[in-house]
Amino acid sequence: MGTLLLVFTDLDGSLLDHHSYDYRDALPQLRRLARRGVPVIPASSKTRAEVERLREKLDLHGPFIAENGAAAFIPVGFFRVRPPSVEERDGFWVKAWSAPRHQWLEVLAGLRGEFADEFDCFSSAGSTGVMAMTGLSAAAAADANAREYSEPVKWLGSEQRKQMFLERLRARGASVLEGGRFLSVSGDCDKGRALKWLRGAFQREYPDRTIQDLAVGDGDNDIAMLEAAGTALLVRSPVHDFPRLARDEGVMCSTDYGPAGWAEGVARWLQGTATTLKT
Repeated sequence: MGTLLLVFTDLDGSLLDHHSYDYRDALPQLRRLARRGVPVIPASSKTRAEVERLREKLDLHGPFIAENGAAAFIPVGFFRVRPPSVEERDGFWVKAWSAPRHQWLEVLAGLRGEFADEFDCFSSAGSTGVMAMTGLSAAAAADANAREYSEPVKWLGSEQRKQMFLERLRARGASVLEGGRFLSVSGDCDKGRALKWLRGAFQREYPDRTIQDLAVGDGDNDIAMLEAAGTALLVRSPVHDFPRLARDEGVMCSTDYGPAGWAEGVARWLQGTATTLKT
């Protein structure tokens, strides 16, 4: 019996600073969570390769969610029993909700005739092009281009033509998430669905424990995850407003930005769970 705490967290703009990607302000709370045995589960638009590098830096060893909820990755042996409906690959149990990247590349190739030079994507740009589009180093650009389930698209045309482009993509079975700089073309997936599945995996592993989970995010691609968790922490952003949620209860908003706001909210949540457990 008892309670199991879980933290699902966005990376860019939340655990990582929006501009510098620094996370030092979050380290004291990350260490506090580690001491208490609370799994911190990254849930990011980043690729598996990108998240793996960050997990090493942050000393995280558990599951994570990549490419905006396209897939969840659990280190083999993390749970005593292999979760259902996963495949084993590269040392992970993998649960995917999206078709592979090549399917979306075929869809995009089929639209080249109609939209010609109105869009570019990571696959055709290559690492050099990704570096130019993102400002990333060569190694980081290669990791960002190591997509397995989605394709980032840079739109170069007009807004009116973009809406036509989106209609064509959706008619061909793609889901499109609009970010600040890129369109993410993938399958029918989101961070919320991945969170619920992983929460279920933890519940199967610990059937006698009550789960209290926190989702942390700052952007619209985090909304499904923020709606799905027991408690939502909205991290203040220097470049946009808080995402709008349908829920009213169980929502916290940080006063500080990025990793400092992340640490502020996590500390407040831990204090609240401690109070709940005492009553």
